[in-house]
Amino acid sequence: MYLKTLNLRQFRNYQDQKVEFNAAKTILVGNNAQGKSNLLEAVELLATLRSHRMTRDRDLVQEGEAIAQINATLERQTGVSDLTLTLRRNGRRSVALNGESIRRQMDFLGVLNAVQFSSLDLELVRGGPEGRRNWLDTLLIQLEPVYAHILHQYNHVLRQRNAFLKKTQDSAPRNQDSELAVWDAQLATTGTRVIRRRDRAIQRLAPIASAWHASISGSTEVLQIKYVPNIPLEDNQPEEVQQAFLAKIQQRAIAEMHQGTTLVGPHRDEVELTINQTLARQYGSQGQQRTLVLALKLAELQLIEEVVKEPPLLLLDDVLAELDLSRQNQLLDAIQDRFQTLITTTHLGSFDSQWLKSSQILFVKAGEIIPQV
Repeated sequence: MYLKTLNLRQFRNYQDQKVEFNAAKTILVGNNAQGKSNLLEAVELLATLRSHRMTRDRDLVQEGEAIAQINATLERQTGVSDLTLTLRRNGRRSVALNGESIRRQMDFLGVLNAVQFSSLDLELVRGGPEGRRNWLDTLLIQLEPVYAHILHQYNHVLRQRNAFLKKTQDSAPRNQDSELAVWDAQLATTGTRVIRRRDRAIQRLAPIASAWHASISGSTEVLQIKYVPNIPLEDNQPEEVQQAFLAKIQQRAIAEMHQGTTLVGPHRDEVELTINQTLARQYGSQGQQRTLVLALKLAELQLIEEVVKEPPLLLLDDVLAELDLSRQNQLLDAIQDRFQTLITTTHLGSFDSQWLKSSQILFVKAGEIIPQV
């Protein structure tokens, strides 16, 4: 999978900028706040229709403009594709593939695959469960694009059920039971689909991440990744999960009525990261936490490659500065020319001469990209 060109129009701080990629590795050099990360974010949006910066579409459109557009040419084993994502300040985004508008955005996913690794990813270990759920969901969207639709359905039901609980919070529970039962059934059905896919993804990712972690830490530490769903999961069969879901809703019914919100479901799942059987966020140094995140990212790359049968793109946003020399070398050695890689940095000091020789170097200044001469 090779990104040949990227064209940004009125996106973030880019007015109209086209980039042609001519090497397996591209290093984007520039001071902070010049637009390096914006370029990587554009590629991430084409891959997942999400941004890890979690912004609204209107924030991606240049000030004073109505729309922004990201266009890319991608070469895969199956041929060349032209991808277009149009973002609107007021209104819905739209996507097109090879010039044809696509009604279901789900059909746009899976054309371009990319793994994003930024300094913000250190929050995967240190932060709350929501960040880990988002990370897992973004990975799942790339492994099976239909998951985007499944997650959307679940969140839609969750919002409706929460609105109903809020509305009836202080009223007598006489007539509400039958309507709530309808929401319960829908929540259990859509939630079960989310839980089963998350469980399957972690089952596949965990051994790969543990192997990478052992390699990076010199086998001195053991990483375990465990999916801890909010619903007890003894057997990953749809009927069993659904029954367990409904049973737990019954258990929490009074608390939900009292609090006016849904307390049961995958929006409360956790992904547990442990090193030597101690929770990683309580364990050890920043260096150890960085090793863990690096192992997770390398595992994502490997798993996507196994599933889609082609290496995804790797987007490294200012992470080399966050890693010590040995971890930098581990990462750079793992990449080599296997993955097309876009790297942002403020200076070229982190790279050896061999890397610099085999890389395309672009300078970024105030939304302008200038090739090295």
